[in-house]
Amino acid sequence: MTEPVVLVINSGSSSIKFQLVHPAAGDAVGSGLVERIGESSGRIVYHHPGGVVERELVIPDHTAGLHAAEDVIAEAGRSLDEWGVAAVGHRVVHGGPVFQEPTVVDDAVVAELQRLSPLAPLHNPPNVVGIEVARRLLPDVPHVAVFDTAYFHTLSEAAATYAIDAEVARTNGVRRYGFHGTSHEYVSGRAAAFLSRDYGELDQIVLHLGNGASAAAIRGGRAVDTSMGMTPLEGLVMGTRSGDLDPGVILHLNRNAGMKGDDLDDLLNRHSGLKGLCGENDFRAVKQMVADGDAAAKLAYDIYVHRVRRYVGAYLVELGGVDVITFTAGVGEHDADLRRDVLAGLGRLGIVIDDERNASAETGERRISADDSTVEVLVVPTNEELAIARKAIALV
Repeated sequence: MTEPVVLVINSGSSSIKFQLVHPAAGDAVGSGLVERIGESSGRIVYHHPGGVVERELVIPDHTAGLHAAEDVIAEAGRSLDEWGVAAVGHRVVHGGPVFQEPTVVDDAVVAELQRLSPLAPLHNPPNVVGIEVARRLLPDVPHVAVFDTAYFHTLSEAAATYAIDAEVARTNGVRRYGFHGTSHEYVSGRAAAFLSRDYGELDQIVLHLGNGASAAAIRGGRAVDTSMGMTPLEGLVMGTRSGDLDPGVILHLNRNAGMKGDDLDDLLNRHSGLKGLCGENDFRAVKQMVADGDAAAKLAYDIYVHRVRRYVGAYLVELGGVDVITFTAGVGEHDADLRRDVLAGLGRLGIVIDDERNASAETGERRISADDSTVEVLVVPTNEELAIARKAIALV
């Protein structure tokens, strides 16, 4: 019997990421990116076992983008029909208070997602567009929405509630939702498997460190806290996002610098974080600037590390100790210096990194803690597409 294939789609405002995944085997048979949608010149690239298909073309909208994806998949050897796609899994950033599990998409679900768009105005609208276009492209295949926020529906009221007027919060859906949940769930599950331990017995801290970054505290397989909040802006310093900020700063800039809502949104989401501090949001470039003696880049790096350490400390207290700390995502998986600096000086807490293991060129799941460390420290590559594919096929 042929193993089913799931098409996974992550639709952004000007790009579409897509993968064809065998959920049981855990491998991608093809992955691609459509970018610069709506610009004067677009690009699509598709990686498959036989090589790479790459095109420069005008991509006016998401409909054209998904049709271009369909074309390059066929050009690589097998059309979507020939692959026999069993389901389409869609990454949706914000499920609000409504969606706490993967959900088969119908017209009512699309309408509800549109209603939730004010909670994630940068992310949910393009997610919904991708769903609508894909449903037209593949009308006879079940479509499943998988939500970044869903894993964190287990947060206690104390962890999820902001200390503002309760009625204002209820009326406007203001609470902490958390994000990167698909990644945190997948990585913490893989960490348990790597250690041959029961997922339900482990207390874990997962550090998802990329251009977007978040931390999560997980007790016995259930998320109990996370750094992102009502939006992905709260928490750690990120590539272009500020992370935690005194709300008074926003009031001050509004009153004294004349900055309005859109100005502040642009500042905090696109011109803050590493980019705001040193002019560069790519972590590799920041590290090179540090090596070249750039003082602003060194400060940006130190602030980034300081913020991660602060959350690690908070979650050690919240969990009452931890069994495993895991690094994941682009920065967490690939930057040994960062991992060393985040956990430096924590030997009294039983957290000791082995320098040789940490500096290894390995790229898979691996232990980087020393033999005498009572806390396991791991690096586990995330695979949100595989997690989405498995959730989609399990539902349909």
